[in-house]
Amino acid sequence: MTTHGTQAPITLAIEPRRPQVRLRRSSLVWALTATHFVSRAGGVARSFLVLYLTQERGLAPTTAGAVVAAVGVGDIGSQLLGGWLGDRIGRRHTMLLGFLGTAVALVALGSAETLPAICAAALGVGLMAELFRPVGSAAVADLPAQERVRAFGLLFWAANLGFTVSTVAAGALAQQGYGILFWINAGASVLAALIVWRHVPETRPSIPKATRQALLPALLRDPLMLAMVAIHVVYFTTFLQSFSTLPLIMAGDGYGPGMYAAVLALNGIVIVVVQPIAVRLLDGRDTASVLAVSMLLVGVGGGLGAVVHNGAGHAGAISVWTLGQIGVSVMFGATFANLAPADLRGRYMGVASATWSLGAVLGPLLGTALLDHAGRTALWAACSATGLALFTAQRAVAPALRRRTSAPAYDVLPTDAARLTRAKTAE
Repeated sequence: MTTHGTQAPITLAIEPRRPQVRLRRSSLVWALTATHFVSRAGGVARSFLVLYLTQERGLAPTTAGAVVAAVGVGDIGSQLLGGWLGDRIGRRHTMLLGFLGTAVALVALGSAETLPAICAAALGVGLMAELFRPVGSAAVADLPAQERVRAFGLLFWAANLGFTVSTVAAGALAQQGYGILFWINAGASVLAALIVWRHVPETRPSIPKATRQALLPALLRDPLMLAMVAIHVVYFTTFLQSFSTLPLIMAGDGYGPGMYAAVLALNGIVIVVVQPIAVRLLDGRDTASVLAVSMLLVGVGGGLGAVVHNGAGHAGAISVWTLGQIGVSVMFGATFANLAPADLRGRYMGVASATWSLGAVLGPLLGTALLDHAGRTALWAACSATGLALFTAQRAVAPALRRRTSAPAYDVLPTDAARLTRAKTAE
């Protein structure tokens, strides 16, 4: 982001030419990567939460669904809370709070017997389990701009590899009883906290108190950030609806859960294999162009999944939208990091992460409703049209995005330049 006049940029007090500083930054990225992998690989309880609630706790399916929704509501709050805490008490302390709080909430959820206690624990799991996402992104955003794409790409890859491990492990562990899943998940959270405690330093930049901003006024002065948030809410809604409509569509074609799981596994395989290559190919490319094409692929791929009728067709549709998913994910964190003022990085990344959580709520609701009331052809048309609309919207904001990210070392909004100059003069 650019400022006017001779004002110096606000950056981390890091000299990029020193080899030892590069080594410390590399260690930070690998430590964050380890926490993402461990937390996702150990995240075995949530996948079987509905079965645990209905089979072991005897809850009705609708009641179990409400409990899962409580976790989702907590997720949305967690993104915003994590961003706020990351800017207030620091990235490291927020990650420790999140991982240790998750462990406590999981044990409470696995031990709760009454419905109010179960709901309260589920909300606590949602609030704690995703604190690390925005604050980890803020820690990467504290790195020099030229290092962010690769660092965010590595975190995305590790999280997906961990998710793949957790889906396989959870199925095997559940045969021993659902209760063990909560303890293993809690143990993984404690392990992630230990990694943070031992290997993740505090990266929050030192900002003069007089220049610190409140989030809402800054957002209202930042139409580009608001536009990108709106675009990504629509994108994640379109993308995440597939995980609810695809099993219904495949069931209508006569395929059982095994075929759905096999086809869906292709998503994780493609990400693990292709994403590291994509990071190298896309690093340095025009951000707006990559996002536009990627969102178009997700829309087209999601649409194709509604009109094909065999396993090969569904696999091809998933491959298309997975390529789009990779493109967005590679650019997502670095794009919002470049938009964020230095003193609002945590909160900006929290708002960015909340777009995923909102999409996770809206996508299943809208996708299944459209499929149920209008049919597969309407779902195909809606996904494809939305992909085209996202492509057009991303191209429309491309000039503004290029201007804001052309000089990312400047970490205040242009409208704040005068205020920052006055504060520096007063000092």
